[in-house]
Amino acid sequence: MNITLIILLVIGLFIFMSSFFTVKQQTSVIIERFGKFHSVRHSGLQLKIPLIDRVAGRANLKIQQLDVIIETKTKDNVFVKLKVSVQFMVVKETVYDAFYKLEYAHDQITSYVFDVVRAEVPKLKLDDVFERKDDIAIAVKRELNEAMTTYGYTIINTLVTDIDPDIQVKNAMNRINAADREKTVAEFEAEASRIRIVAKAKAEAESKRLQGQGIADQRREIARGLVESVDVLNRVGINSQEASALIVVTQHYDTLQAIGADTNSNLILLPNSPQAGSDMLNNMVASFTASNMVGESMKKGSRKEKTKTQKILPIEEKEEESPETEE
Repeated sequence: MNITLIILLVIGLFIFMSSFFTVKQQTSVIIERFGKFHSVRHSGLQLKIPLIDRVAGRANLKIQQLDVIIETKTKDNVFVKLKVSVQFMVVKETVYDAFYKLEYAHDQITSYVFDVVRAEVPKLKLDDVFERKDDIAIAVKRELNEAMTTYGYTIINTLVTDIDPDIQVKNAMNRINAADREKTVAEFEAEASRIRIVAKAKAEAESKRLQGQGIADQRREIARGLVESVDVLNRVGINSQEASALIVVTQHYDTLQAIGADTNSNLILLPNSPQAGSDMLNNMVASFTASNMVGESMKKGSRKEKTKTQKILPIEEKEEESPETEE
């Protein structure tokens, strides 16, 4: 009798304890009564009728992610693998639809992703697939939202996380990129070389201009000094020819002195004897005298030609007037 009572107490305690259950956060529990849907219970301590109500299942309300890998062909006949990550969740208010209308949500989502991607990618070339991957993700999200809302799911986001062409295509693309970068490097190097050449040419031109200006200034000062020297010598009774000769001889000996002052110089100026200076002076005086005589004779000759021309012109005019007089 005591054993029977104990058994009944244990069974009663078990039934009483089974009337209570807990639901975790971000989870919903579906309760069925005699096999028929009764209610949805959310997080916290819940109560059900023992032997009548039962927990049919639990629905996860957290955001879930499904990675789908699809292989398809682009418009330019390149096979490419795309990895699409779909983030979705069960809507709290539509747990009934998510639990009873759709059994394998992952398979359903995967099918829609395959369908959309294989409809969108063949319209694009490989380069456009990389540039417009966001458009592909938006198209997948739009299609999934329209389909999965009916089953109590909402699509949070879709991302094209990887685009993997065939290995040969990837190698070709890498070679193209390398060649393009080498071309850019060559263009920059050529431009830098051109800039250096132009800058060097400008610097040389400026140097030549300044050098020429310096030479011109030097010669101008030399000429001014010679004029002043000739004026000074003229004041003491030395004419221009003698003064010019004296200046040349002085410069000759100054040059010899400058050459002799340099101990490392191997230059020899010929002739360099004292008699050579006297000969040079005599030759210069003679040349100046000869040039003056030639100049005077040329002046006289030009004057005679002008006189003859003046005499001939009146005679010709008279001859031209004579026929008119006879008439």
